[in-house]
Amino acid sequence: MRSRSFESLTEAYERLLNRPNPVDEHFYNGIFTRYRNPVLTREHIPPFWMYDANPETNPYMMQRMGVNATLNSGAIRLNGKYCLAVRVEGADRKSFFAIAESDRPTEGFRFRDYPVVLPDTEKEETNVYDMRLTQHEDGWIYGVFCSESKDRSSSDLSAATAAAGIVRTKDLENWERLPNLVTLHSPQQRNVVLHPEFVNGKYAFYTRPMDDFIETGSGGGIGFGLCEDITRAVIGEEKIIAPRRYHTITESKNGAGTVPIRTKKGWIHIAHGVRNTAAGLRYVLYAFATDLQDPSRVIAEPGGMLLGPLGRERTGDVSNVVFTNGAIADEDGKVYLYYASSDTRMHVAETDTDRLCDYVFHTPADPLRSADCVRQRTELIRRNLEYLKK
Repeated sequence: MRSRSFESLTEAYERLLNRPNPVDEHFYNGIFTRYRNPVLTREHIPPFWMYDANPETNPYMMQRMGVNATLNSGAIRLNGKYCLAVRVEGADRKSFFAIAESDRPTEGFRFRDYPVVLPDTEKEETNVYDMRLTQHEDGWIYGVFCSESKDRSSSDLSAATAAAGIVRTKDLENWERLPNLVTLHSPQQRNVVLHPEFVNGKYAFYTRPMDDFIETGSGGGIGFGLCEDITRAVIGEEKIIAPRRYHTITESKNGAGTVPIRTKKGWIHIAHGVRNTAAGLRYVLYAFATDLQDPSRVIAEPGGMLLGPLGRERTGDVSNVVFTNGAIADEDGKVYLYYASSDTRMHVAETDTDRLCDYVFHTPADPLRSADCVRQRTELIRRNLEYLKK
């Protein structure tokens, strides 16, 4: 086979980064806009991260350190740029974080020269992934992520333990590692999100209590807890604010996704819900709202999913999955929701706070029974038919 030059690889990479990302005109639901192309794929990884550019030591221009996927990105606006804290999964299965940034929210994302180097303070930690970025009112940017370690109590090589790791930064370049979050009544934690404001003078976290690494077990859904000191974060009590429910999109699991978005009507949360199917677990996104003064109190909960995988989004390393842990709300009201499809690539959907509020506060709740769902839909049809006759 013909070997390519490093220069040709770089040229192809630059063409990809400069490719426009048009709106998907075939999709419409009135809530958000989808874009035709992913914003990040493994092809967006700089060639100098994967190839030895020296033809003397790499005569066939082989990938020496491959990348499998770019997924599950935290998101923040910093110094005028849209910044994603991307989970990059190497060909060796280990994940790490890297910052990709752009002047535009829907295209042109370029990785910084080096990935994020986290302080290596957790010696049992094997893998890190899925960082949420919170610009907190205390002046720091916090990253909360999954810290995975081998379960030493089990001989099963797939047995692991999950904790919420915490770092903080001012520039997404220099990171301070804080001790992992401790939840006194939950053996494991994943999908933890830090609230952007103090609540009663304390740091507030949205948690997902779990009995073990895969199964939530007695963990009833998305929790809420407070801690005094984030430099040694300990949560004593977790209040379940978004419970899992039978025969819904959250039946198997649910977890916090993006950092809550402040609106005039309440905090908008975009989370993930999981149900089991004959083809395996299906992940979708859904939304709910909590009170501005008491973010542990749910005030609106529309039924069903906000966003699910469509078309090629349904295929990948873990098929039939969408997942988010990052959104950016601009000052003009526009909201950019960054989501991964099938644990493989990153996409963006665009909406605004007015539309999100309209969706969350005016979409009917799930009545939880087929008969009642039919009554809901029949009533909508009746009203529409009467209106259209006028």
